[in-house]
Amino acid sequence: MKTITRNETAAFLRAHDNYAILTHRNPDGDTLGSAAALCRILRSLGKTAHIVENPEITPQFAWLHEGLTIPAAEEDHCIISVDVAAPRMLPEAFAPYQERIALRIDHHGSATSFTPLELVDSTAAACAEIIYDLAVLLEAQLEEAAADALYVGISTDTGCFRFANTDSHTFTAAAACAAKSSHIFTLNQQLFDTNSLEKLQLQSWIVEHMEIFGKGDLAIVAIPAAVETAIGVNEDDTNNIASFLRSIAGIAMAATLREGKNGDVKISIRAVPGRDASLVAAKFGGGGHKGAAGCTLSVPMDEAFKAVREAMLLENP
Repeated sequence: MKTITRNETAAFLRAHDNYAILTHRNPDGDTLGSAAALCRILRSLGKTAHIVENPEITPQFAWLHEGLTIPAAEEDHCIISVDVAAPRMLPEAFAPYQERIALRIDHHGSATSFTPLELVDSTAAACAEIIYDLAVLLEAQLEEAAADALYVGISTDTGCFRFANTDSHTFTAAAACAAKSSHIFTLNQQLFDTNSLEKLQLQSWIVEHMEIFGKGDLAIVAIPAAVETAIGVNEDDTNNIASFLRSIAGIAMAATLREGKNGDVKISIRAVPGRDASLVAAKFGGGGHKGAAGCTLSVPMDEAFKAVREAMLLENP
């Protein structure tokens, strides 16, 4: 495992061809936007590049990958992963590719080294921010579709520039995207200012069933799969639902527990500056950033709830 710089990564991308790009499980705007932008940037340089179809992609972001995907990676592909912090973050369908990933581009400080080469910068607010830097180094012409993809990645991983990971370079990258795109207002409206009725109903349920504890600065809620089914929410409705609980005045750290399809419990943790969500997630084999982290537990919901609640208290005395 070797950590390389942005310049070394740019040199790698110039030297190779026939790329297949992988995204992570439960794909969000950053992994999908980063993949789309990287694919388009490589194509603009005359390279052959595709994104391997992620079976878990949702309608909200599916448009990003239109015309860019292939069903599977072939033996002669040079495989790159984007925003994938650890092997467990790969969809099950991508398991055969794990040992073949040549380069990993990521921004998770708690990431696990598992590829021969990796560009990991935990100071970047989003993986898409790193992809933007690579585009600059490669002297690639940023077309509108690539700019839109980068903006989706940067804006979603910063909560539309509200999270503490946002810095001046984040705005520089976003401004460069805005200069090439006529869709920024539309993207902001779609991503941050539009809610389905089902999502609002789920938020109402969360308010009724959450627990505020500690010194009144911690919050936790467990959402049974039966509740999500009864309300009729989809994955797009639950995207970033963990941030809703943290947005309540006075809450410094919040955890949202959801039942997965296999009976596992998916845990998302959000925290304000000065608190560290990743420390809680790390206790259960997870990871992420100080402001946003997650993990998965293969135990009943009530056991997961108790364990996460205790871990939050330990990290927030």
